Amino acid sequence: MDEDVLTTLKILIIGESGVGKSSLLLRFTDDTFDPELAATIGVDFKVKTISVDGNKAKLAIWENREVDRNEGLKFARKHSMLFIEASAKTCDGVQCAFEELVEKIIQTPGLWESENQNKGVKLTHREEGQGGGPCGGYCSVL
Repeated sequence: MDEDVLTTLKILIIGESGVGKSSLLLRFTDDTFDPELAATIGVDFKVKTISVDGNKAKLAIWENREVDRNEGLKFARKHSMLFIEASAKTCDGVQCAFEELVEKIIQTPGLWESENQNKGVKLTHREEGQGGGPCGGYCSVL
């Protein structure tokens, strides 16, 4: 691991078919958007290093799972994960979504320190429009 990188985080992007999971991945990692992008067959994978609050984190990002929005929200709650929506097409919230995710993880060392692998993030329910951090996500860390 690079000496100045705090940790490597594994991120999985899930969502309904055709909603733009691969587009989100490309927008974040390469700052590109292709409206003619073909559907992913198998797995798409990218790596990007970002700095949040002075801490560098290497993100290993996979896009390979198709689920509908409600199933994704239930999955996130069940496994104490963040659930954040963004738009690759308009670029709304893309960078901020990944930064918020890294920020929450770094603020919760039990999520990334090897001796505490089984701990998680607790979610609270927020009404739509209430926001949840700088990106207006749908959950918060307690």
